[in-house]
Amino acid sequence: MAKKGTDMEEDTELDSGLPAQAGEPRVYELGFHLDPELPSEEVKKAYQAIRALIAERGEIVAESEPEKVALAYTISRQEVAGRRDFGSAYFAWVAYEASAERHAEVNTAVAADKRVIRFIDLTTDKESARHAAEREALAAKVPERVDEPEVATEDAALDAALEHATV
Repeated sequence: MAKKGTDMEEDTELDSGLPAQAGEPRVYELGFHLDPELPSEEVKKAYQAIRALIAERGEIVAESEPEKVALAYTISRQEVAGRRDFGSAYFAWVAYEASAERHAEVNTAVAADKRVIRFIDLTTDKESARHAAEREALAAKVPERVDEPEVATEDAALDAALEHATV
């Protein structure tokens, strides 16, 4: 049994799944996809509007600006003009600390924003959110690895030679 105030007890409380007490702040992470057909200026405006909404209702801990990504699966949304399918979107996230009431206000406003095609809302902690932002910043600085064609050709030749080798 963990003593009061130990890390083990704090972890158990975080994982309990119980709602936060009224007025007690928690850290949330809001990840959202914005419509890929929006002009880049409108994407920036939509992100800034959501960010401002969150900043009015809580304290921003970490964030990642929108980046266009290919979706792993198609997201469909029923609109007045009919069904729309999305194969890509602008993805952004904001981690913030807020009370349960303020958190509910953020979710209601984001759900009503027609520029947002889907969002996810999670509870997290400050350290995890900051680590994710640091990891993303580092990944952006590392150049993407590109296999050189001659290396691939040498590997294929070696594989073919090994297949025909006798022991």
